[in-house]
Amino acid sequence: MSSPYLPASIPCADAAVAPVDGLYREHRPWLFGWLRRKLGCEHRAEDLAQDVFVRVIQGRKVVRVNEARALLTTIAKGLVVDHQRHAALEYSYLAYLATLPEAYAPSPETQAEQLQSLMQLDRLLDGLPPKARSAFLLSQLDGLTYPEIARRLGVSLSSVQQYMVRAMSACYAAFYE
Repeated sequence: MSSPYLPASIPCADAAVAPVDGLYREHRPWLFGWLRRKLGCEHRAEDLAQDVFVRVIQGRKVVRVNEARALLTTIAKGLVVDHQRHAALEYSYLAYLATLPEAYAPSPETQAEQLQSLMQLDRLLDGLPPKARSAFLLSQLDGLTYPEIARRLGVSLSSVQQYMVRAMSACYAAFYE
C-alpha cells in the first residue's frame, strides 16, 4: 500500500509526493525569478532561493506535489521579510555610525560584532509576544517606568513586571548562555 506522505529525501514512485531533488529542479528557476523580482538583486535572490530549499530539507520531511509552490512561496516570503528587516536594521545602524565623529567610531571588527548582536536581539524580540516586546522597548528605548508602561499598554503593573522578566530572561539566555 502506497502512502501519499513519504519522506522528501527518499525518491518514490508516488506522484503525489515530490522528492527534494525533483522539487529543486522543477521549482528553483521559478523561485529564483520570483525572488529576483522581489529583491531586485540577483545575488541575494540566489542566496535566499538556496535558503528556501535548506529550510525544506531541515524542516518538512514530506512535500506534496500539489502544495509545493505554496510551501516554497510561504518560506520565501518569510525569508524576504527577515532579509528586509535585517537590511533596514543594518542601514539604521550604519546611518547612526555616520553621525559619530571619526574619533568615536568603532573599529570595523567592533562594528561587525555590534551589528551581529543587533541582529540577534532583533530575532529575539521578534520571538517575544507582542506585549512583552512592547514593554521591553518602551522601557529600554523610551525610558518609561513600569507604571507608565502599564498605563500605555492598558495592563496591570504585575503584567509589565512579568513581561520584563520574560524579555530580560530571553536577552540573558541569548547573549550569555
